[in-house]
Amino acid sequence: MAKERFEKPTGTQDVLPGAVEKWQVVEAKARELCRRFNYREIRTPLFEHTGLFERGVGETTDIVEGEMYTFKDKGDRDLALRPEGTAGVVRAYVQNKLYGEPDVSKLYYIGPMFRYERPQAGRYRQFHQFGIEAFGAVDPAIDAEVISLGYQFYIDLGLKDVRVELNSVGNAPSRAAYREKLLDFLRPMRESLCSDCQRRMERNPLRVLDCKVDQDKFGGAPSILDSLDEECTEHFAKVKGHLDVMGVEYSINPRLVRGLDYYTHTAFEYKAAGIGSIDTVGGGGRYNGLVEEIGGPDQPGIGFGIGLERILLILENQGVELEAAKPLDVYFVALGEAADLEITKQLFRLRSLGFSAERDYLGRKMKAQMKSADRMSSRYTAILGEDELNSGVIALKSMETGEQRTVKLDELAEALIQN
Repeated sequence: MAKERFEKPTGTQDVLPGAVEKWQVVEAKARELCRRFNYREIRTPLFEHTGLFERGVGETTDIVEGEMYTFKDKGDRDLALRPEGTAGVVRAYVQNKLYGEPDVSKLYYIGPMFRYERPQAGRYRQFHQFGIEAFGAVDPAIDAEVISLGYQFYIDLGLKDVRVELNSVGNAPSRAAYREKLLDFLRPMRESLCSDCQRRMERNPLRVLDCKVDQDKFGGAPSILDSLDEECTEHFAKVKGHLDVMGVEYSINPRLVRGLDYYTHTAFEYKAAGIGSIDTVGGGGRYNGLVEEIGGPDQPGIGFGIGLERILLILENQGVELEAAKPLDVYFVALGEAADLEITKQLFRLRSLGFSAERDYLGRKMKAQMKSADRMSSRYTAILGEDELNSGVIALKSMETGEQRTVKLDELAEALIQN
């Protein structure tokens, strides 16, 4: 009977050595940027109670209606793999009473999310996001800071032609007024719209503007900006003012509503060409009622989520080379059993001092070991035979220049540091 051959699930990927180093560069850029902006890392569970996402993301969203991976555990509890990062971070913020801190809580996360949707270029069922959340401030300056952090992330990576699209989705009274205007516009064309749009018209008509099927029919739709009250108009103007003084370029898109129900006031997306018709590489907005909705005090919040798979694909398509992984410092070549034991000692010593080092474990001859050192891009090879061992020295060869010299075994680390 033939053994079953297993393959990765549809919509997932194996990130192998050679590619994973690019991920590490992107993640390191994100962490360093957050350090500079004074955001601290938070790590939340990969799964939460399903009700958290129904309340936090919104029951009328595509995510909750059909894209979540849900299951019952052995205690008959309804759980879901997290489809996005914000709801879990808000839950952690509330449960751990971070709102009791005297300063604005500025948090970031990097990790996998899960949505059951049709896989395509840059989109997977298990995907990874870098996101930030800032709680406790209504100041428009924090909106601009969040937007600028994401924008700077793309710049630091070398992404080309990045642009910010900006909108205000107002507060509850503004959206209620806009809802009626939008319904007046949509009702005459109801029968010509797709089934999703017809369903959304009854439950959340702003989501209709998110439709990718009927997008060309909404050119004459009323602008939500015309329905903003004085508070919303002033907030939006100040956000733009802060972005202007930072030099962050943006364009106003009054049809930008984002795909989640919790947004209020500022909504934004990052755009970059590079993967066909899909040009959105991240986005976010303000969610002033979400903390209270999830059981906490009335605390404002704002954040974004950026898809790492899309960034890596666009960087590749734009021909942007990420920093290469650091080469191996030294590769040890042992000739003989006694030398083999000394190499084990030297290898461990160098690694404990912070050097990257490797050796042969396949019993190969010297020529094959040297080829292995070359494949690993090692800076140096350290060759130890019986004669060198008896003299207490080791041959150190530069793989770049071919220059070879002899150094004392107990001075090898110092010799590598000098070079």
